[in-house]
Amino acid sequence: MPADVNNRTVLRRAAAFAAAGSMALYLLVKIVWVVLEVRDGTTGWVMLNLVTVVMALTGIALGLALGQRWGLRLPGRLVLAAAWLGSGFLVSLLPYMLLSTLLQPGQGADDAARPAWEGVFITIGFAGMAVGLVVALPLYLAERWPRAFAGRVDPRDAGPGRGWLLVPAAALAVLWSFWAAGGTAGLDLAGAAGWDANARLLAGNNALCAALACWSGWVLSRGSGRRVPLWLPVSAGFVASGSLFAWGAWKLAWLVLPGVYRPYEYRAVALAEHGLAVVAGVAILLAVLRHYRRTLARQGYP
Repeated sequence: MPADVNNRTVLRRAAAFAAAGSMALYLLVKIVWVVLEVRDGTTGWVMLNLVTVVMALTGIALGLALGQRWGLRLPGRLVLAAAWLGSGFLVSLLPYMLLSTLLQPGQGADDAARPAWEGVFITIGFAGMAVGLVVALPLYLAERWPRAFAGRVDPRDAGPGRGWLLVPAAALAVLWSFWAAGGTAGLDLAGAAGWDANARLLAGNNALCAALACWSGWVLSRGSGRRVPLWLPVSAGFVASGSLFAWGAWKLAWLVLPGVYRPYEYRAVALAEHGLAVVAGVAILLAVLRHYRRTLARQGYP
C-alpha cells in the first residue's frame, strides 16, 4: 500500500473513532437525563430525549463504520443516508459553533443551572462529532466513490436545465439572510421569547447553508465552473442539502405536535419555511446524484 494511501487510512480511522467517542459523551448525558426524568416523574421531555438517544447511537455507529474496514462493505445507500443526515445536522453548524463561542463566550441562565460536566460533554459531543465527520467522511467517500470527487467540473456532465429546482434554496437563503440582518417580518416576537443576537447568528448560518446548496446545484447542473475542483460543489451540496432536509424535517415534525415547540416565526410561516427546506434539501441532493451518474455514464461505467 502506498504511503499516502496508508496515511489517509490512518487519518480517516483516527477522525472516525474520535467522532464516535465524542458522540458517546453526548449519549451519556442524554441517558442520565432520561433516567432522572423517569425517577423524578418529570417525563415531559422523555420522548425528545429518547429520540436524541437513538440519534446519538446512530452517530456512534456511523463513526465506527467510517473508521472500520467493514464499513467499506456496508450497503452504499445506508451509509450515504446516515452520513447525509449526520453531516447535515452537525457539520453545517460548525460556523455557528465557532462564531457563537467567540462572540458570546458566557453561559446563559439555563446553562448555569446545569452541572458543568453536562455542558462540557454536550459541547464535546457536538463539536467532536462534527470535526470528526469533516475529516473522516470525505476520506471515506473519496475512497469508496473516487469518481464523484476527482478532477474538475466538466460541462459535459451538466444536465438539462432544471434551474427551478434551485428556487427553494435561493428563497430560503434570502429569507434567512433578511432575518440575520435584523428583519422581523414573519417573526412572532410577541409570542416567542429569545430572538436575540444568537438567534440571528443561527439564521445567518442557515442562510450560508442555503446559499452553498444553491451554488452547488447551479455549478453541477449547469456545468458553469470549469476551473472549480469537483470535490468542492459535491461536498458543499452534500452537506448543505443534508442540513436543509435534516433540520427542516426535525422542526417540521415538532411543529405538528401542538404545544411542544414554539418557533420564533408565526406558525404558518414556520410550516412553509421548514417544508420548503425539506424540498430544497432533496432537490439539491438529486442534483448531486444526477451529476455523479452522468459522470459515470460519460466515462463508460455502468
